[in-house]
Amino acid sequence: MEILCANSSQAKGRVERANRMLQDRLVKELRLAGISDMETANAFLPTFMDRSNARFAKAPLRPDNLHRPLNEEPDRLRDILCLRDERYVGNQLTFSYDRRRIILTETEVSRALPGQYVDSYEFPDGRLEFRWKGVPLPYTAFDKDQRVTHAAVTENKRLGAVLDYIRAEQEKAQPKRRRAGKQATAYVPNGRRNTEGWNSKLARRAKTRAAAQTSDI
Repeated sequence: MEILCANSSQAKGRVERANRMLQDRLVKELRLAGISDMETANAFLPTFMDRSNARFAKAPLRPDNLHRPLNEEPDRLRDILCLRDERYVGNQLTFSYDRRRIILTETEVSRALPGQYVDSYEFPDGRLEFRWKGVPLPYTAFDKDQRVTHAAVTENKRLGAVLDYIRAEQEKAQPKRRRAGKQATAYVPNGRRNTEGWNSKLARRAKTRAAAQTSDI
């Protein structure tokens, strides 16, 4: 949000006073005249304007035409009358704009742009430009909402050749080793916990029993 100061407050006041009259007094006048359709209202409007101007209009202190000729170049005016914004460039020279992924072409200018903001220009005719300090940046756009239909895949005559090439490349590649998973053991949990480790009473009895069996053999 930003504050827009009115540098022509007098003209703004004249416009607002006229709007207030049209939004309030005109509606009531139409109701009193029993008008409820557009054709009759348009025919009533000139009479209403003459009566309102005769009663409320005030002559301006300076009736001169103060409009000035345009002193801007046409290209400059085109850049002003458009939707402008900024976008942050990531390390891969990419950023998002209107649900599209923008990828900047790597050039001498774009190599220094990661971590910087570029200016976006969206013109009324649909064209989209990105600039860095006034320098246009070439780019490619990827639509995030774009989907490939089954009909488009079927009609692609080069699809079979592409799949054959991919299959051949996969056959040339070395098979990957499977990662060793969980190994099976002979341990069967009995539901009891050995809180004292190998120094517990049960562990000592087991050691004694094993030693006795070895001596008997």
